[in-house]
Amino acid sequence: MVRFLLRPSVVPAWSTALLALLLAAFPAQAFEASLRGLSIWWEVLFPALFPFFVISELLLGFGIVHFFGKMLDPFMRPLFRIPGIGGFVVTMGYASGYPVGARLTAQLWEQRLINRAEGERLVAFTTTSDPIFLIGAVSVGFFHSAALAPVLAAAHYGGGLIIGLLMRFHDRHAPASAEAKAAAPRGWKRGRFAEAIRAMHEARMLDGRSLGTLLQDSVQAALRLMIVVGGLVVVFSVVMELLRQTGGIGVLAAAVRLLLGFAGVPAALSDAVVSGLFEVTLGARAAGGAAGSGLMHQAAIAAFVLSWAGLSVHAQVASLLSRTDLRYKPFLLARLLHGFIAAALIYALWGWLGPAA
Repeated sequence: MVRFLLRPSVVPAWSTALLALLLAAFPAQAFEASLRGLSIWWEVLFPALFPFFVISELLLGFGIVHFFGKMLDPFMRPLFRIPGIGGFVVTMGYASGYPVGARLTAQLWEQRLINRAEGERLVAFTTTSDPIFLIGAVSVGFFHSAALAPVLAAAHYGGGLIIGLLMRFHDRHAPASAEAKAAAPRGWKRGRFAEAIRAMHEARMLDGRSLGTLLQDSVQAALRLMIVVGGLVVVFSVVMELLRQTGGIGVLAAAVRLLLGFAGVPAALSDAVVSGLFEVTLGARAAGGAAGSGLMHQAAIAAFVLSWAGLSVHAQVASLLSRTDLRYKPFLLARLLHGFIAAALIYALWGWLGPAA
């Protein structure tokens, strides 16, 4: 009987039933948590992500992505085993924050510009925090220290690039995509700019939509995606509150305190880790508010939380990847490894870039 209940096909069913019972037991708390999640979506995520989603759709329609693909192929293929077109995803992902990298990767897959292995490599290291959130919200807002931004950015984005270099070995026997095979030989040869312009023009002609139609389609696609993102944020806000009401958060925090003790990190930061496992904003805020734990340790936990990204972002990425053949497991392992690498980089770089340096 126990073996049957633990089957992968059965676990979601009884988990959903348990969640429904908890909603019935704590309706007021669940309602308040829903409002908090909705507030985060409307006041923070919608204005931050919606313009980037619309712009990314427009850039794909205009062929700008194909232009970047031709220009960046000499760098992306040797370093990350990704077609040059992935350079656009790297740029937009790092500038716009999660889950823009996953959205663009899914779009490239849908257009058959990358295959599964290349997509899994790409989404693994382009899911990062945007610089505005890292500097403005985390460094200045939560830690009240602009001087913390350099070391935090170096650890977070540097860790992401390290993940990209490691992921080049992921599924290394998989064949290259047709886009990669059709790319020019390695090296920056003369005439590459003209080739990039030609590729952009051909992509625009192949798309064929007028400016008005393209703009309308871009807004509609971005709105559909934002509704999915908002729903996931609300759901995880409710789940986290229900776990808090039933004591599940306390049990998890106790386990995290033991692990932090073995690592020599103050146990007071366990709440930040637990919150960050579910939602990146809550975890980063808790890390900044853990006064007396040592700024270096607080920054290390914040770097871990930013790089792990929280289950709320994981759910958003999983939703985006569900329409492709890209697997979630490589992304999950990459996020976990990125978190540990970023935290380790905080300790390694603190003497050079930390506020006390």
